[in-house]
Amino acid sequence: MTKKTEGLLTLGRAFREVLNGEPLTVNASLQAKLSEVRQNSVPVNPWFTPDNVAYAMQQWVDILTPDSVNEWLSHYPVSQEQKRIGLITAGNIPLVGLHDMLCVWATGHVALIKCASEDPITPVVVELINHIAGEARFVQHREQLKEADAYIATGSNNSARYFDYYFGKYPHIIRKNRQSVAILSGDETEDELRGLASDVFRYFGLGCRSVSKLFVPHDYDFQALFKAMFGFKHVVEHNRYANNYDYYRTIYLMNKIQIWDNGFVILKEDEGLSSPVAVLFYSHYKNEDELRNHIDHLGDQLQCVVGKNNLPFGSTQQPGLSDYADGIDTMAFLTSPETWTSNAPS
Repeated sequence: MTKKTEGLLTLGRAFREVLNGEPLTVNASLQAKLSEVRQNSVPVNPWFTPDNVAYAMQQWVDILTPDSVNEWLSHYPVSQEQKRIGLITAGNIPLVGLHDMLCVWATGHVALIKCASEDPITPVVVELINHIAGEARFVQHREQLKEADAYIATGSNNSARYFDYYFGKYPHIIRKNRQSVAILSGDETEDELRGLASDVFRYFGLGCRSVSKLFVPHDYDFQALFKAMFGFKHVVEHNRYANNYDYYRTIYLMNKIQIWDNGFVILKEDEGLSSPVAVLFYSHYKNEDELRNHIDHLGDQLQCVVGKNNLPFGSTQQPGLSDYADGIDTMAFLTSPETWTSNAPS
């Protein structure tokens, strides 16, 4: 077992011990700090509930296994040249930037990392990774990142313009907003619809892998879907989610806009892809060929497509190590610095 494989597996074990209340064998102090932050993230970021943070950590426990790690790493050469990689992570859902961090770690580079101010979890994980690595593989920055050889930045469309202005001259991966959609035929099973509900409501729908738009046949009956969503009705107990739900329900009713409403989520017919929190957009389609052409036309606006002949229902928040954001192979980028082109001043 290589050192980097062992390190990745150790991180998974550290998460598992924290989640399961097992003896803390990696670094008791940092693991206890991670457990404390997990339970008390809401004052920093109200969307980072203990349940959602635990769910995010569990996904990494499930992924960081010997078989999956070895399979992942087997596809990439060992980088021959250590570089400084500027990482700017988002803060919309827990541990959203961890995959980029693990890619940098696994390829032997050093990361200059700027965590989102509303993310209390990632800074602790950075400390834990540095302990496991036995060296400062990640150097945290509070201000603008400088002096990196390449950059990986994730944010909104607005922040992407900012990133491109500052980092566009350097080798980079800059990610913008993307949305996830689901295609329904009306023949879905109860289990599939419950899986779709998870794709919609996990992390309150704030992730780019969260389904924010449905494509349904013209005669689609939403009752079965509403029934499947019932297991997530607790989301409306969250203050910010409830405020969004009340606000948009009031706006739509006042403007006499037709909606479907089950008491905790609003379905609205809308051609848009990005629905507000507590709202799920839908559009009708005539036939599968027409819909496929439309999906293809949307291109780089989409992160995930769920449904028949696409991703299985219930899988959007369970990406594997090779499921790269925006379809850009981060590991291939990081293991081939000799191919980088740069217009940066020397």
